[in-house]
Amino acid sequence: MENFDWKQLINPEFYISMEIGGVSIGLFVVLFIVFAETGLFAGFFLPGDSLLFLAGIYSRELIENITYIESDFGNVALLSTLVALSGIVGNSVGYWFGAKSGWYLYKKEDSFWWKKKYLEQSRVFFEKYGGKAIIIARFMPILRTFAPIIAGIVQMDKKRFMFYNILSSVIWAFGLIMAGHYLYGFFLSEFDIDLKKHIEIIIIIIVLITTVPVVVKFIKGNKEETPKEDI
Repeated sequence: MENFDWKQLINPEFYISMEIGGVSIGLFVVLFIVFAETGLFAGFFLPGDSLLFLAGIYSRELIENITYIESDFGNVALLSTLVALSGIVGNSVGYWFGAKSGWYLYKKEDSFWWKKKYLEQSRVFFEKYGGKAIIIARFMPILRTFAPIIAGIVQMDKKRFMFYNILSSVIWAFGLIMAGHYLYGFFLSEFDIDLKKHIEIIIIIIVLITTVPVVVKFIKGNKEETPKEDI
């Protein structure tokens, strides 16, 4: 750990290549991060989309942590399934946390940082767009951490939540992992470009794709809420 750099904590490749005593634990670290991003309130700072994309590129190395599968598709499918399951469990824990802490938040007095009306607005939002909100949040940093918690707080129907929880986890895991795996093979065979040598660029592109829509939406929301001055 002498050469440890705190910047590595936001680098997905750091987690994938992690070892203990010469034994690779990359797969277990990836699964824990996926769980922590939604199951633990403090998991919002961890890499998500870029981690899964890179996991697809390193799918064989990751799966070899637990077994050997000769089929290339088998490696990707197994990895995607494990990640999806981890995401489902994480979201479920987030929902449970929100459901259990909701009573406290409803009783909490309004302050500069907390307005009870936001909780009510969230409840209305999830009643109207609950399924869509859960699916979209999967692909948005920070939002995927808080979406299941808010769903629990506003008492979103459990069966409805679990349906969209499973659906969003499967789409997210299989979509990003398979995209990383097969795009890596495509660029290597068609253009002789090894994506493993361009990890930083890939991470920057994915971060921009996932965060720009959130920033734009936030800016638009603030402009809409700003009262116009009387003329």
